[in-house]
Amino acid sequence: MDRIDLHIEVPSVKYRALSDKELGESSATITERVNKARDLQKKRFGHNGILCNARMTEKQIMASCPIDEESHKLIEMAIDKLGLSARAVNRILKVSRTIADLENNEAIKSSHIAEAIQYRSLDRGLI
Repeated sequence: MDRIDLHIEVPSVKYRALSDKELGESSATITERVNKARDLQKKRFGHNGILCNARMTEKQIMASCPIDEESHKLIEMAIDKLGLSARAVNRILKVSRTIADLENNEAIKSSHIAEAIQYRSLDRGLI
C-alpha cells in the first residue's frame, strides 16, 4: 500500500447534502487552480523531462521539498505511530509539494505535511 499516493475513504452522501442549495467551489475555479499548479510543476521540472510532482526522483524530492523543523517532527511522529516506510514518506513529501502548489505556496508548510499524512488512511488501518 505504500506505493499508492492517496488513501481516502469516501463516505456516502446524504440526500440533504445532495439537495442543498448552497454551492461549493465551481469546477472552473478548481480547474484554474489545478492548471496553475501544473504550470508551476512544469517550470520546476521542465528541464528534467518530468512534468509533475508525482514523477520526482528521490534526489528531486530532496531539492524540491525542503521542510521546516515542525514538519520534520510531524513526519517523525507519523513514522512512529503508523510505521511508515521510506517510500510512504517520499509519497507524503510529493503530495505535500502538490498541496503547496495548489495553494500557490513556494514553501511546504507543516499544514501541507499534516494534510498529506491524513491521506494515508490505509496506513492507519481505517479502511
